[in-house]
Amino acid sequence: MSPSRRGAETASKLPRQRASRMASDERAQEILAVARDIFVARGFHSTAVTEIAGRLGVAEGTVFKYFPTKRELLNRVIEQWYGELFGDYTKDLSVIRGARARFRYLVWRHLTTIREWPGMCRLIFSDVRSQPGYSRSPVHRMNLAYTGLLLDVVREGIAAGEFRDHLPVELLRDVIYGGIEHHAWGFLYGHATLDAERYADQITDLVCGGIERREAGVASSPETDLSALADRLERVAASLRSPDKGPRA
Repeated sequence: MSPSRRGAETASKLPRQRASRMASDERAQEILAVARDIFVARGFHSTAVTEIAGRLGVAEGTVFKYFPTKRELLNRVIEQWYGELFGDYTKDLSVIRGARARFRYLVWRHLTTIREWPGMCRLIFSDVRSQPGYSRSPVHRMNLAYTGLLLDVVREGIAAGEFRDHLPVELLRDVIYGGIEHHAWGFLYGHATLDAERYADQITDLVCGGIERREAGVASSPETDLSALADRLERVAASLRSPDKGPRA
């Protein structure tokens, strides 16, 4: 076969290959969309791949052709969802000025995400993070990047002089997200409501009030710092105990 003929045949295959890849990508996206709906509605263990396939009108083997296991399918659903969140968060953060305002935004968005996606958050908190090898998984890396947005805001606040130097930023992140998850647990399992706006304001006041840089010449001591923190904690606790003011911890 002449080089020119081989070149012509190769060129003719390219459109078909591109079309095949596009069709494959579309099928994978269809599977992910249906799987997300069913995982969110039923949870991981109650979801059957046969139901996903049936809703798509394909054989169960078609789903496994794209995603070898149900666990892999769930992880891909979570990864795609995280990717959508990143796009929204980074776009909104780009127009917010000031570390405290950016901090409050991230706390509020995390709370509203839990409120809007309770089924997805239950999957992540209960099913995804408990799986073996989670700490080495792409989902874990995406979660670190997601919570890393808060680390960046705190570090920016330190660099700008809004927050105090030498803050344990990783510990601060764990306290904030761990506290939110604990507070939201009753909502996720149907025992309470979740007032995202109110709780975001309280967390921002509580945390930023403790980490903001004090004005020059204003003296403080560990005793006064602890007293102020205790007062803020008591105010938050009292408001959460009130039966007519939203969620309970």
